Amino acid sequence: MFAFLKSDPTKKLKKQHLAKLEAAMQSQRNGDIKTYSELMTEVDAIYQEIQRLEAEQA
Repeated sequence: MFAFLKSDPTKKLKKQHLAKLEAAMQSQRNGDIKTYSELMTEVDAIYQEIQRLEAEQA
Protein backbone atom coordinates (compact mmCIF):
# COMPACT_ATOMS: atom_id res chain seq x y z
CA MET A 1 0.00 0.00 0.00
CA PHE A 2 2.76 2.43 0.91
CA ALA A 3 5.39 1.01 -1.41
CA PHE A 4 6.25 4.47 -2.68
CA LEU A 5 7.59 5.36 0.78
CA LYS A 6 10.16 2.56 0.79
CA SER A 7 13.66 3.53 -0.23
CA ASP A 8 15.30 1.80 -3.15
CA PRO A 9 18.03 -0.47 -1.73
CA THR A 10 20.00 -0.37 -4.97
CA LYS A 11 20.23 3.43 -4.97
CA LYS A 12 22.68 3.49 -2.05
CA LEU A 13 24.72 0.67 -3.57
CA LYS A 14 24.92 2.43 -6.94
CA LYS A 15 26.20 5.58 -5.26
CA GLN A 16 28.79 3.55 -3.37
CA HIS A 17 29.73 1.75 -6.60
CA LEU A 18 30.42 5.03 -8.41
CA ALA A 19 32.46 6.39 -5.51
CA LYS A 20 34.65 3.26 -5.43
CA LEU A 21 35.12 3.41 -9.21
CA GLU A 22 36.25 7.04 -8.93
CA ALA A 23 38.69 6.17 -6.14
CA ALA A 24 40.03 3.24 -8.16
CA MET A 25 40.57 5.45 -11.19
CA GLN A 26 42.49 7.99 -9.10
CA SER A 27 44.65 5.22 -7.61
CA GLN A 28 45.44 3.91 -11.06
CA ARG A 29 46.38 7.37 -12.30
CA ASN A 30 48.67 7.83 -9.30
CA GLY A 31 50.40 4.53 -10.04
CA ASP A 32 49.13 2.73 -6.94
CA ILE A 33 48.18 -0.51 -8.63
CA LYS A 34 47.79 -2.49 -5.39
CA THR A 35 45.13 -0.11 -4.06
CA TYR A 36 43.52 -0.04 -7.51
CA SER A 37 43.17 -3.81 -7.56
CA GLU A 38 41.75 -3.88 -4.02
CA LEU A 39 39.20 -1.21 -4.89
CA MET A 40 38.21 -2.98 -8.10
CA THR A 41 37.60 -6.17 -6.11
CA GLU A 42 35.24 -4.20 -3.86
CA VAL A 43 33.60 -2.62 -6.91
CA ASP A 44 32.96 -6.05 -8.38
CA ALA A 45 31.37 -7.28 -5.14
CA ILE A 46 29.09 -4.24 -4.99
CA TYR A 47 28.13 -4.71 -8.64
CA GLN A 48 27.24 -8.35 -8.02
CA GLU A 49 25.02 -7.29 -5.11
CA ILE A 50 23.28 -4.68 -7.28
CA GLN A 51 22.64 -7.29 -9.96
CA ARG A 52 21.23 -9.71 -7.38
CA LEU A 53 18.87 -7.08 -5.92
CA GLU A 54 17.67 -5.99 -9.36
CA ALA A 55 16.98 -9.62 -10.30
CA GLU A 56 14.89 -10.07 -7.17
CA GLN A 57 12.84 -6.97 -7.94
CA ALA A 58 12.09 -8.06 -11.49
